[in-house]
Amino acid sequence: MADNKQKKRNALGRGLGALLQDSGSEKEELVSSPIGNMNEIPLNEIEVNPFQPRTDFDQEALEELAESIKIQGIIQPITVRKLSNNQYQLISGERRLQASKIAGLDKIPAYIRIADDQQMLEMALIENIQRENLNAIEIALSYQRLIAECNLKQEELGDRVGKKRTTVNNYLRLLKLPPDIQAGLRDGKLTMGHARALINIEDIGTQLKLFKSILKNDLSVRKTEDLVRQYQSVKEEDEGNEKVKGKLNYELRSIQDKLSSHFGTKVMLKNDSGNKGEIKIPYVSHEDLNRILEIINF
Repeated sequence: MADNKQKKRNALGRGLGALLQDSGSEKEELVSSPIGNMNEIPLNEIEVNPFQPRTDFDQEALEELAESIKIQGIIQPITVRKLSNNQYQLISGERRLQASKIAGLDKIPAYIRIADDQQMLEMALIENIQRENLNAIEIALSYQRLIAECNLKQEELGDRVGKKRTTVNNYLRLLKLPPDIQAGLRDGKLTMGHARALINIEDIGTQLKLFKSILKNDLSVRKTEDLVRQYQSVKEEDEGNEKVKGKLNYELRSIQDKLSSHFGTKVMLKNDSGNKGEIKIPYVSHEDLNRILEIINF
């Protein structure tokens, strides 16, 4: 028992290769076919991976890969697990498998491993994360599945994928953003830097408002961060003024509320004992400022 625990701990931090090696070596004696070696397997004996986290494949890219396979062959073998004689299930290499079918191949080189369902899911997710063209939301969703479905803690997950815990946490926080912003991040309309700045705002309505401003004005990450800091500064001042709002008499509170309604933003009215004061009209972007200036015919 102690040896098994030690072996599992040693696998941490070695990623997909460690999982593949451990899953094959521990159960190799259960099958008669060569486990851990590369074999040519008929395509019609391989079924797709039911745990495949990636569902969207670019058809044009598959066609290009198929043409390359016709000329160069399969450079990197796929990985499968053996279910029974002449029956295998894909662990990793979905694009290579699909492209090989398009290229008209009958067989494909493959490494044969043994894995249970949880190992299959973990291997597929880690292999998916290690791809270079994943967007931030795809990575975040894969991290979330590894934690939820593979019972991994964030520290263990960081070891599995070779990332610091803070990096993993930054990706997971992206999933707290509204769907519109997640879609924008997924589609490349904004970067992870933009998204991480927006996460610091708690109000969803304000997040979406700033998101639209980012797209409309093509704001850089630095300008977005400045915009968020500006909003937070206004919010803190607004919260401070809420404490003194009760000191305003009924007439002044009514004026403040009417001004807020007129300008479409929370106007702050201050009044001292000598009936002197000031009116503050906050804005969160140049677009918002221009809107307010139009209202006052400036």
